[in-house]
Amino acid sequence: MKAACEGCATALPPDAEAYVCSYGCTFCPDCAARFDGVCPNCGGAQRPRTRYANFAYRLVDVFTQVPLQGNPLAVFIDAAALDGRTMQAVAKELNLSEVAFILPVTRPGAAARVRIFSPDREMPFAGHPTLGAAFALRALGLVQPECDAFELQEEIGGVRIHVAPEGMLWFESPAPTLGDAIDRGAVLHALGLPAEDALTNVPCRLAGTAHPNLYVALREPSVVDRVVLDPPAFAQLIGRRDATGLYAFAPTPQGAYARMFAPAPSLREDAATGSAAAPLAALMMRYGHCSDRDGTQIVVEQGVAMGRRSLLHVRVRGHAGSAGFDVGGDVVEIANGTMMLPIAGGAPPPIAALP
Repeated sequence: MKAACEGCATALPPDAEAYVCSYGCTFCPDCAARFDGVCPNCGGAQRPRTRYANFAYRLVDVFTQVPLQGNPLAVFIDAAALDGRTMQAVAKELNLSEVAFILPVTRPGAAARVRIFSPDREMPFAGHPTLGAAFALRALGLVQPECDAFELQEEIGGVRIHVAPEGMLWFESPAPTLGDAIDRGAVLHALGLPAEDALTNVPCRLAGTAHPNLYVALREPSVVDRVVLDPPAFAQLIGRRDATGLYAFAPTPQGAYARMFAPAPSLREDAATGSAAAPLAALMMRYGHCSDRDGTQIVVEQGVAMGRRSLLHVRVRGHAGSAGFDVGGDVVEIANGTMMLPIAGGAPPPIAALP
């Protein structure tokens, strides 16, 4: 959209509302109000009624301290004037694994409501958008620096955030569930691996939080890096079980080395999957690959094969996670900007800061 009104030549500042005709001509609200069915600039037959405004966003990398590593995320700061259809279109436009939109809360006690979209659908919960949104709220002062615990309202429900003294952000993971075992041979075939590359004391099985993934344990990190997907076999394997993706991992002295593969054409591999970290820890405890003691911490290394190394920290609360799991990571901001988007109705009041 142009930076000046094509009716009066008045500059349109970044936060201005604007109207755009069916052929893309841009006008300030005053000029648009004088039109009577025809655009005076190009003769377009439709009156320019669509209202547009600039929406600020921040681009952050999550689960890293290094710019251009980790999992990238766009966080739209005050998205209350956007509808779900526009949010989905924005996620498709940016083509990141997810985009987070910060909204006013609809339940008491939360710092903000967060809606999360992949390029293909809305997600009830996802790990790196949760941490990225929490980071943005703190960076903007909507959550005060001295506040070391707060809640985000997501579609799955309330998600508690904790800020460690050194600044790392943690979320209390939704409870992981362990599902059915899956034929190992079919999984290895989809991964292009022979039977001897599997870690045989851990069954291939479904596990997840808001959505299930198919987990497969492999002998060592080099095997994880050798995965070459057979697309038809992979799609069939995932589709039959309504799984979000296939999570291949190998235990390491620090925790695990992992890759996450997805069937969606917009995302073939994920650099860091925060929602998959707690189920991974539960699986590793179940089959003796990490301690089940209260306070146990593991580090999951992911995204290396993509050139986007991510470090996900998992902390066990209670024996074998009986009191839950926390997932933590660092966040670094790398860019900010605005996007001109259509407004859904009148603009609501801005998000208030958390006391």
